[in-house]
Amino acid sequence: MGISVWQLLIILLIIVLIFGTKKLRTIGRDMGGAVKGFRDAMEDRDDKQDKQPQELEHAEANRVIDAEVTKEETSATNTAAGGNDKEKEKGQV
Repeated sequence: MGISVWQLLIILLIIVLIFGTKKLRTIGRDMGGAVKGFRDAMEDRDDKQDKQPQELEHAEANRVIDAEVTKEETSATNTAAGGNDKEKEKGQV
């Protein structure tokens, strides 16, 4: 029911007669290069995915946060502590 070896040989002979051996060789080389390029791209993608979590951990460890710390007193703490020093200075001036 399937294709026999003789039928495949006849098809191959017809293809060689139509395209010629040089053209088939060029097509084979181009197809091989495309498959190799695809495999290399897949390996590069896998390598990048493996490296990304490590790079993120490294970036988190070296992360610097630039901030300024200020102290604000609320009015409740001012009254409990006897007022703000700046307010006392203003009253004296």
